[in-house]
Amino acid sequence: MKKAAIQIVLALVVIGLAFVVYRQLTIPLQFDKEVEKRSAAVIDRIKDIRSAERAYKQVYDKYCGNFDSLIAFVLTDSMVYERSFGSADDSVAVARGLVKSEQFKMAVIDTAFGTKKLTPAQVQQLRYIPYSADQEYILEAGALETESGVTVQVFECRAPFKAYLSDLNHQELVNLIDERENTFKDYPGIKVGSMTSATNDAGNWE
Repeated sequence: MKKAAIQIVLALVVIGLAFVVYRQLTIPLQFDKEVEKRSAAVIDRIKDIRSAERAYKQVYDKYCGNFDSLIAFVLTDSMVYERSFGSADDSVAVARGLVKSEQFKMAVIDTAFGTKKLTPAQVQQLRYIPYSADQEYILEAGALETESGVTVQVFECRAPFKAYLSDLNHQELVNLIDERENTFKDYPGIKVGSMTSATNDAGNWE
């Protein structure tokens, strides 16, 4: 009886150890998979914000620092384009006045996002970070003087990991933030643009 009890206890210990090892192996894998899925959605939306900001700058020669104005711009404003008739390389056509150009307007929502078409409802959602219970992206804009004395317009939009990963494994999240900040010396989240350097609106995932 004693031997059988010992065997049962040992079996339970083995099962317990196997479960611990299984969790140690699967938790990071599950965490990484969920981070990849959620970050893809966060990046997709922040790219749309960047497209809207670039359109805003094209019209107003500066970036926009708040979502109310940026969203109103996309939904209600228009952009001016120019189309030409005839070829400026054709000297005969130019001499005869057959080469002409005209300006026309198109709604920002129809042009700012390229081939990707957003509905007004989707534009209204641009400010919200996916998987975050409606937390907003952090948006800033302003002017920056470079080392050469040139003033450039800049903006920055970011979504911290804590905003859209807080319901996942706490220790894995702590490890991810620590790695991003201390190993890679980067922002612990998804970010596009910069308020401290001219980055050409690059994202930290690119």
